[in-house]
Amino acid sequence: MSEVVLTVGGRKYTLRCEDGQEDHIRHLAAVVDAKLGEGASQLPAMEAKNLLFAALFLADELEEARKSGGSEDRGDIAEGLEALALRLEKTAEALEQAHPNA
Repeated sequence: MSEVVLTVGGRKYTLRCEDGQEDHIRHLAAVVDAKLGEGASQLPAMEAKNLLFAALFLADELEEARKSGGSEDRGDIAEGLEALALRLEKTAEALEQAHPNA
């Protein structure tokens, strides 16, 4: 196992990953960071890290779908990504309600 240091939303996170996956994880974190924008997340560190993991999984699925270029059913991929995005939105809303001043 390797460790990789990521910066997302201005915060640094150290994650463990399989050896050789460091560059891929850094790329996924850059995708997430680009979508996040400046100052979008003021969540407590642990909650933000959980959302980071979910976002990295989502970014990984998207990258794999792009690489496959149609060898998989795009409808199934789109449905899965849409369901995951909806779960992430609900989780973010719940976290915001639990920590309105965070």
